[in-house]
Amino acid sequence: MANRFSLELAQRPRRLRRTASLRAMVEETVLRPSDFIAPLFVVEGKAPPDEIKSMPGVFRLNIADLVKECRALHKLGVPAVALFPKLDPSLKDDIGTQALNEDTLVLRAVRAVKKAVPDLTVITDVALDPYTSHGHDGVLTTARDDVENDRTVEILGRMAVLQARAGVDMVAPSDMMDGRVGAIRRALDAEGFTGTGILAYSAKFNSAYYGPFRDAVGSAQAAGTRLLSKATYQMNPANRREAITEVMLDDAEGADILMVKPAGLYLDIIRDVREATRKPVAAYQISGEYAQIQAAARLGWLDLARCRNESLIAIKRAGADLILTYFAKDMATLLGR
Repeated sequence: MANRFSLELAQRPRRLRRTASLRAMVEETVLRPSDFIAPLFVVEGKAPPDEIKSMPGVFRLNIADLVKECRALHKLGVPAVALFPKLDPSLKDDIGTQALNEDTLVLRAVRAVKKAVPDLTVITDVALDPYTSHGHDGVLTTARDDVENDRTVEILGRMAVLQARAGVDMVAPSDMMDGRVGAIRRALDAEGFTGTGILAYSAKFNSAYYGPFRDAVGSAQAAGTRLLSKATYQMNPANRREAITEVMLDDAEGADILMVKPAGLYLDIIRDVREATRKPVAAYQISGEYAQIQAAARLGWLDLARCRNESLIAIKRAGADLILTYFAKDMATLLGR
């Protein structure tokens, strides 16, 4: 006998989930290739792509292969790349001298990419950790127990000018020194680079999830450990209100885009930042976030594609306009079909 029991409900939200077409019609958050910025690692020489063991599917690329990858990303509709150099350890020293070399690796990479793919937005990191023998983002104090804020900021300003001169579209200070966004903006403007933008790592937390990235750029090797603490300059993961203080300072100092890093564990911060500013908000799905999804998928514990997609939807849903992610190429390929 048929069950005639029926609830008298005026509202049945499931009606809009009944078919794929209905679900698509009311979908609130949509990912596009143009949402993504692809982080890329560049190395010297002519060696073939070198896969980073802790980041499956991510490679260190020589400049020629980097150019090929940038062409492919641009063709897929990814609008921007963020470049990170891995220097030979012999070039590193206590004060990151190579960061101010006009012919340093990342600047040669910028020139090559902009020549080959002029319409691709190129972003460069402004921090000293790829260049220092101790792996920190700035110059250490005499006691070597902290980073000298103001001395570091002066170097970062000069570094940003060199990057602008090489042709970058945006510089991205990731060091978390006080006052660096304003100092970089003044340095750029003084040299005539008023059109060079600043994507500021405004709320960058002292996360335990940076290990694979430090392997990728060699800062872990330089420091002798991937567990290097940057607690005196990167933010305490316990602090939410402080993130807004940092973000609004960067906003006032002239940042064009404000970023939260990491992304997945800090969705509340992304939402807070989105509500605090009218400027574009970026979020960085960092190496550890990428690595844990890849590792769980390889063990058969998670579905790679579904978890990847869900993680990125969550970041955009929280309020990010732009997402730096190592899944950028895969997502652009998927979404472009």
